Amino acid sequence: MKYHRKIDFSEQRSAHRKIILEQTIQNLKKRAFDAEYFKDMENAAKAILKMIPKKSSVGIPGSITVREMDLVNKLEKRGNKVWHHWRPELAGKSDRVIRLKENNSDYYLTGANAITTSGEIINIDGVGNRVAGMIYGPDNVIIIAGYNKIVHSVDEGIKRSKDIAATMNAQRISSATPCAKTGVCTDCNAPRRICRVISIIHYRPWQTAITVMLINQQLGF
Repeated sequence: MKYHRKIDFSEQRSAHRKIILEQTIQNLKKRAFDAEYFKDMENAAKAILKMIPKKSSVGIPGSITVREMDLVNKLEKRGNKVWHHWRPELAGKSDRVIRLKENNSDYYLTGANAITTSGEIINIDGVGNRVAGMIYGPDNVIIIAGYNKIVHSVDEGIKRSKDIAATMNAQRISSATPCAKTGVCTDCNAPRRICRVISIIHYRPWQTAITVMLINQQLGF
């Protein structure tokens, strides 16, 4: 019996993703965002640490992507003051003060629920602190997104935000919402509904410097 060599197509997949990401970057730039491509999260993390001065304060809202890159630990280890409301000691307590400090930091690191190939950034929040911080507050905003966040339209981005990002976050926090059980958004009116604020950043807001880092990997929800 002959055994055929296993064929690896990962190079072709990566090359195709790179084309889409680079096209998206060009369209983000047309909308006045700074935008950069990275082949993996390790290189993106190095660039972020180089971009942020060691004496700067950094705000990090509820981003899975940022935590997958271990940026909280990396920044704290080298001396940055990091404000983030996922600190274990805040569990079950009011975190409003910390969320406000996040939004008043020198740098704001966050992910995105979806980014269109034409350069629009879509997010859904329950509290609203994350979308607020991305639009106005910090002097410098860095948005980090893996290839899985790329969509072809705003409508597709909103659908992705609800059906994928929101449902997975509902499951993460054991929210008493239908989507946490079914994995599908039903536009519920549950008391613990987490889809409460939708933001679409069509162009970079005038007074906020925003850098978008697109990574050729699957990251976050």
